[in-house]
Amino acid sequence: MGHDKLRKFAENETFSCLVQPSSEELLADGYFALKDHLMKGRWKDFFKNDNPIVLELGCGKGEYTIDLAQRDPSKNYIGVDIKGARLWKGAKYATEHALSNVAFLRTRIEFIRAFFASDEVSEIWLTFSDPQHRRENARLSCPLFLERYRTFLKEGGLVHLKTDSRFLHEYTKAVCAENGLKVLACTEDLYGCEDVGFIGDRPELREVQTFYESMFLEQGYKINYLAFCLDKDGPMESPASFDAEYWRSVEGPRQLFGRDTAETRRQKLHSEE
Repeated sequence: MGHDKLRKFAENETFSCLVQPSSEELLADGYFALKDHLMKGRWKDFFKNDNPIVLELGCGKGEYTIDLAQRDPSKNYIGVDIKGARLWKGAKYATEHALSNVAFLRTRIEFIRAFFASDEVSEIWLTFSDPQHRRENARLSCPLFLERYRTFLKEGGLVHLKTDSRFLHEYTKAVCAENGLKVLACTEDLYGCEDVGFIGDRPELREVQTFYESMFLEQGYKINYLAFCLDKDGPMESPASFDAEYWRSVEGPRQLFGRDTAETRRQKLHSEE
């Protein structure tokens, strides 16, 4: 491990806005019997207010979480990621700028239900998640993950998907259709459409951009957006009609660092961070 990562990990321990739970404690009774973390149901004590909580899952360096929080101090924002060296940047910025409505949580998103109680979260952002072309249950918008989110998302609470991957966008649309989930906004070209659903009333959808989003826009790729609710009882089902092979082919090769497929370009981006 490089000295710079060690320095960041050490500094992470000093940031009060960064929660770093022990995976061993969460998994003490096994993967299917996660122990609740002490923060579950107590985030209002952490923030010292009852303001709505918004999660960004897979937040990377936290720039999107930070930007949203600075725009709207009436809400509390929590960025979630497993990579401590990436979270360091957002946690350091939040600390140095005394952002009281920002927190970061270092954990695997598979464990997310151990950290939030029923009705504790108002919105969820999935920003440029890995589309996981070959592993459905690893996609952050698959039924397995949606069932986890549903345990703590308030009734009427939104899930926002923002992605350059047409594959992931179409897959998530198919999940919504299969399960009768209410879609409030949908577009395959967020920056090219005039208005779809409530997009015109939410300027942050276009004005706030992740590192990946800015890069893909510069290269001329379209950004897909979908917003939906999880108000449904019973198990979530995988979409029987989704043609994964077709949408993988639609994704096609892209130019990033050389000529890469959509499935591998994120890996090269990650290696450059």
